[in-house]
Amino acid sequence: MKAVVQRVTRAGVDVDGEKISEIGNGLLVLLGAQKGDTQKDADFLADKIVNLRIFEDDRGKMNLSLKDVGGELLVVSQFTLLGDCRKGRRPSFTQAEAPDRAKDLYEYFMEQTQKTGIPTSPGKFQALMRVSLVNHGPVTLILDTRDR
Repeated sequence: MKAVVQRVTRAGVDVDGEKISEIGNGLLVLLGAQKGDTQKDADFLADKIVNLRIFEDDRGKMNLSLKDVGGELLVVSQFTLLGDCRKGRRPSFTQAEAPDRAKDLYEYFMEQTQKTGIPTSPGKFQALMRVSLVNHGPVTLILDTRDR
């Protein structure tokens, strides 16, 4: 699985002009499932993201996690993270997981973060979404379970 993690002061998702999710201080996670990914990949990412020490402590050092600051999560499915742009001009998505399996992993990931007590809001799977955010820092990290 791949994730782009952005530290935000606020973020939201609109579908068809209607706000479906919104968070305040926390993390926006763009999440993509790759062929062969399993629940173990989702477990790894959920634990890693919830415990990443990327929020500032009272000395201005990145030393606090989402749990420490009482932040929220907004998780948006993003199969385009698996786009391969090495050849030609159109991305190839042959490494993206099939929609049924990807949706299962996306929902499982959110269940795992919710179990930690972190308020977790979803995007809408396979929808055309408008994602808005105010990136704080900016802090943006890329995680890939194939790179552990």
